[in-house]
Amino acid sequence: MTSLLQDRRVLITGGARGLGLAFAETAARAGARVVIADILIDRVQQSARELAEQGLDVSGLALDLADPASIERCVAATADRLGGLDGLVNNASITHSGGKSCEELEIEMFDRVLQVNVRGTWLMTRACLPALRQSGLGAVVNLASDTPLWGAPNLLAYTASKGAVIAMTRSLARELGGDGITVNAIAPGLVEVEATQYVPAARHQLYLDQRALKRAQVPADVCGAVLFALSDLSRFITGQTLPVNGGFVMP
Repeated sequence: MTSLLQDRRVLITGGARGLGLAFAETAARAGARVVIADILIDRVQQSARELAEQGLDVSGLALDLADPASIERCVAATADRLGGLDGLVNNASITHSGGKSCEELEIEMFDRVLQVNVRGTWLMTRACLPALRQSGLGAVVNLASDTPLWGAPNLLAYTASKGAVIAMTRSLARELGGDGITVNAIAPGLVEVEATQYVPAARHQLYLDQRALKRAQVPADVCGAVLFALSDLSRFITGQTLPVNGGFVMP
């Protein structure tokens, strides 16, 4: 595993904390050179420094997925820093958008979630395409969610956005297959991270009660799937969505 991504150049959005940070550490320990990008500028720089102090090749950049110019700057800086790009992990998203019914949900929140989670994923992927094409080993990994697979209630904006990411993954896979670029989605369940602390205890209990694997899900549980999707082990797999949720959803 330590050489599974040897010398691969990988950009991970939303890498300041939580799942994105776990993906970054896992990819770097597998031999990748990694850039983590996040709107939390101080946090992403601190996280990158902490990983670099462990001897891992990780650096941090600022990124606002709601701003197309920020996306272009981030990708240009990443390609310059790494000398190209082999893998993109579209992990960044707005998660704290639940707790209200479809009637209570504000239009502004709905628009903001889709702007970042859907449009931002599209624009980030589009900006990375020249470098990914040049790589010859291009891999895009979109972080979806299992919420659209089972229809999570009172989470409409987020669920809709992640359903769109799954659909977009399939379209992108067909469009980019001729360039040798794979595009796959990973759909985690409810992971115990800072970004999900707002989720009510009853929702956590629902997952625990109905998972085939009777324990909490942690970031390490998702890292293997992302590593697989970035590696040569999955070069003939594209357009797929892999639920990683302990058997809560079995499509």
